[in-house]
Amino acid sequence: MTQERIVFPCGKIKLEGIFYKVEPKEKAPAVVVCHPHPLYGGSMQNNVTFAIAEALVSVSIAALLFNFRGVGRSEGEYGGGLDEQEDVAAALDWLQKQGTVNPAQLALAGYSFGAAVAFPVACADTRVKAVALISPYFEQSHLSLLKNCKKPKLIVSGANDEVVGADDVREYYSVAAEPREVALIEGADHFWGGYESRVADFTAGFFKRLLIQDYCI
Repeated sequence: MTQERIVFPCGKIKLEGIFYKVEPKEKAPAVVVCHPHPLYGGSMQNNVTFAIAEALVSVSIAALLFNFRGVGRSEGEYGGGLDEQEDVAAALDWLQKQGTVNPAQLALAGYSFGAAVAFPVACADTRVKAVALISPYFEQSHLSLLKNCKKPKLIVSGANDEVVGADDVREYYSVAAEPREVALIEGADHFWGGYESRVADFTAGFFKRLLIQDYCI
């Protein structure tokens, strides 16, 4: 595994990221991983996003972590979750151009705020083959998307999550269009302390099935 610090354009601003590169015999699948809320300390250096990136690389999937606008060395300022969707699209643009990445095997993952930002992009962008939603806090507009988005989706949350309750997760799953998967991790809360490997393994396993095993059939 090689970690490469990168900078990529998003309109008139530039965003910073870390590219977790794998060395496959052929071009690798790749996942953009989106961090939690910038106004509450969220960044690409989050414990959950790091764990997911490392788990992805362990199953030969490249990962791109990046800071949303206004976070760390990324230019711009907080955009209320809407402008950040442009950041996600720009991250996909960058991945698509990498010689070690298969542009036909791109996906998104997001944690908390990152899930709320990544999901609309995943549903609308034809490049995105699947999406993993970690501890997602969804509003009514997201529920409408869940009902209509036909792309493979994974919802993972902690059974003790104090922000996104188990009943919320069950509602998300009940309205979500197929294909869909859900996992409630006993003991874990919204911040996943001590449970990072559990959520990361669920996420990496989901993408391995969708981007590698099913792709090869």
